[in-house]
Amino acid sequence: MSEPNITLNTETNRFETVIDGHTAYLSFVRLPDGNLVYDHTIVPGELGGRGLGGKLTKHALDWAAEQGVKVRPDCSFVKAYIERNPQYQPLELA
Repeated sequence: MSEPNITLNTETNRFETVIDGHTAYLSFVRLPDGNLVYDHTIVPGELGGRGLGGKLTKHALDWAAEQGVKVRPDCSFVKAYIERNPQYQPLELA
């Protein structure tokens, strides 16, 4: 499977990919200090088993690093991803 095209939808505050008419996304809230809360990672059942949750999370964390902001992982999937990938731990808000 080719890499999904993940885009930032600034109107909905989501990183999204659309495959076969189904949208998988990671949503966020921007805090007053500019940092982010990653609150939900949603992959429809029709898109399950393709690793999209991890790809969305990696993309979102890489984007935060590029922007120079930190992330509060309220989403348990994002929290677990950061725990499994130590290179992202410096991005986590204390």
